[in-house]
Amino acid sequence: MVEISGARWHIRAMTAPATLLSRSLPRIVPLAIAAALAVGALGSAPASAQDVAVGGMDTVELYVTGRSVPGRPDMMTAWHGHAWLFVSDINRAAFEADPRRYAPGFDGLCPAALAAGSRVQGRPELAVMIGGRVYLSSSEALRDELLADPDGVLAAARNARR
Repeated sequence: MVEISGARWHIRAMTAPATLLSRSLPRIVPLAIAAALAVGALGSAPASAQDVAVGGMDTVELYVTGRSVPGRPDMMTAWHGHAWLFVSDINRAAFEADPRRYAPGFDGLCPAALAAGSRVQGRPELAVMIGGRVYLSSSEALRDELLADPDGVLAAARNARR
């Protein structure tokens, strides 16, 4: 068993060299991605909680059902310097096919906070779907503000981000 930053993979020993690559590749790729994220570009930076996108929640599940569901470390892909976790291969494949569709708007920052001039990370449990896009609010009050005037808040957030 190998453990990196709390993620565990069970890698079975194989004896047949011809099947080594075909049978172990699906197990090795997530391990290699996790190792690359943990080591960092220079090889000395440890992994942090910020390396995992959206608090480890499955963004496809969030998009499809509106529920904040934790992803599994063995169902991971890398995109924009973060590890994205999923509950299933189907969700991971959907994300890999169109990551911009499932990634939260404003890179997960709270739109109402951005509109007010603050860069505050949103919380997956306060997700809102507007116009086919998921946005993460940082508080219930700011979520309510976003829902009360979605067009105005999103326009102000876009202008503040420029």
